Amino acid sequence: MNTNLTFHDHKPGALSLQDAVVNGLSKKQKSIAPKFFYDQRGSELFDKICKQPEYYPPTIEQSILSENVDEIANLTGEGRILVEPGAGNAVKVRLLLNSLLPSAYVPMDISFDYLKSVATHLVNEYPWLRVHATCVDYTHSLPIPDLVPDGPRLLFFPGSSIGNFERDEAGQFLSMIHEAIGQNGMVLIGVDTKKNETILNAAYNDEAGVTAEFNLNLLLRIQKELGMDFEPDNFKHNAYYNKDAGRIEMYLVSKKKQTLQINEHSIFLEKDEQVHTENSYKYSPDEFISLSVKNGFEHVKYWTDDNSLFAVYLLMSK
Repeated sequence: MNTNLTFHDHKPGALSLQDAVVNGLSKKQKSIAPKFFYDQRGSELFDKICKQPEYYPPTIEQSILSENVDEIANLTGEGRILVEPGAGNAVKVRLLLNSLLPSAYVPMDISFDYLKSVATHLVNEYPWLRVHATCVDYTHSLPIPDLVPDGPRLLFFPGSSIGNFERDEAGQFLSMIHEAIGQNGMVLIGVDTKKNETILNAAYNDEAGVTAEFNLNLLLRIQKELGMDFEPDNFKHNAYYNKDAGRIEMYLVSKKKQTLQINEHSIFLEKDEQVHTENSYKYSPDEFISLSVKNGFEHVKYWTDDNSLFAVYLLMSK
């Protein structure tokens, strides 16, 4: 084992998938929380989504980071503790490491097997980097391992994952970040912008059908882990931009009237009934800066592309 790599397992699997599914599907508007997308296959499919030509956020965000990394490093300074909730494949943080030179990197992810693989590759690529891989449901807590050295913290939250929270929940999450990074802490966060509906709808309905496969994989996970008695092919993917709410809404749609059986629980669905799986809110710069200021931050600077399709913000904790 590489001495620069340590694992910290906070057992996010203890949150019951069965309870979440039964409770969510018992509501009038049936729903399943998007965090359950990310089993091993779900994480791999999301990586594949990020390579689809219609899904612009990763490419544009990476360009923004690459073009401005020196300025970002000048504003943050070297040697911070770099924390990344929902680190996934850690592709974007690689754009920052050689400039920020963090004293430690704390990737957080809900999928332990995926996190272990990514962290192992990372320490082999960056032998100078101390990595504290932390398996946790970051939507509930942001535990910084005790073994992480003291020092100012920089939380990196790319990919517009903040958009998956309802607006009030996004504020609560920013408050939790504020508490986790403490005094002199900073946040580097990617946020998707409001834009033409055609661009947004195409991004979540790629021609290759990868986003649909990702959405439907949630059903395969439920079937595999819970032994749920139903036919996944009886569902289809649906995603669209709700302009009034300023968000993409994603659903699994029942193709027929059917009953799902989970142990002693029976779930009834009508034909065309929708199970909500994700929202992705979009923010104008004014909206996001206002939200961050309300939750304990000062706006330092933001960067965007020439077409203002995506933005990266740097915040300082007050």
